[in-house]
Amino acid sequence: MINYIMIAAMTCMGAVASVFFKKASSSEGLLQLIKNINLYIGGFLYVAAALINIIVLRSLDYSVVLPLTSMTYIWTMILSYALLKEKIGKKKIIGVACIVLGALCVAM
Repeated sequence: MINYIMIAAMTCMGAVASVFFKKASSSEGLLQLIKNINLYIGGFLYVAAALINIIVLRSLDYSVVLPLTSMTYIWTMILSYALLKEKIGKKKIIGVACIVLGALCVAM
């Protein structure tokens, strides 16, 4: 059970890292990007998520873990709507639902 909680945390961290990268992308030029704290927060979260992934892979099959990482799409859609004020249409919701259902079928 703890492995699945770790997978949920890992995928959430990956989605949050992407939000920080999106914020960093608004920097004007390379020097401003290097000075942008959002770049480093996003990078830290990605590395932390990768380490969790390695830990989980020690006890679960790769064929189970990789499909479950598609939960990232759920977090990404929620965060893009809540934090970045992006519009989420029916097609996006249906697309993510199909990806997640397919991943669950493969993982089980």
